[in-house]
Amino acid sequence: MAQLHFTAWLRDQVPNQPLRADGTTVGDALAAAFTQMPHVRGYVLDDQGRLRKHVCIFADGRRLRRDVALTQRIGPDSKLYVMQALSGG
Repeated sequence: MAQLHFTAWLRDQVPNQPLRADGTTVGDALAAAFTQMPHVRGYVLDDQGRLRKHVCIFADGRRLRRDVALTQRIGPDSKLYVMQALSGG
């Protein structure tokens, strides 16, 4: 099972520990996590099921591009980090 880590901006919404979720893609693992915590879905995905503009995901130490993040294949020992993307100048 992959480990999902959520950063502090969601700390009030998720447990203060990594979650375990099955899936062969990042999207599958998130969907499994959302069955346990449906209220978190709207913070991470928009109403079209796409990654929100200011959310980024790292899988196994690599930042994923927004357009392919949810379809990125993962392994059973993958570590996913869901965090707020920073922007500005």
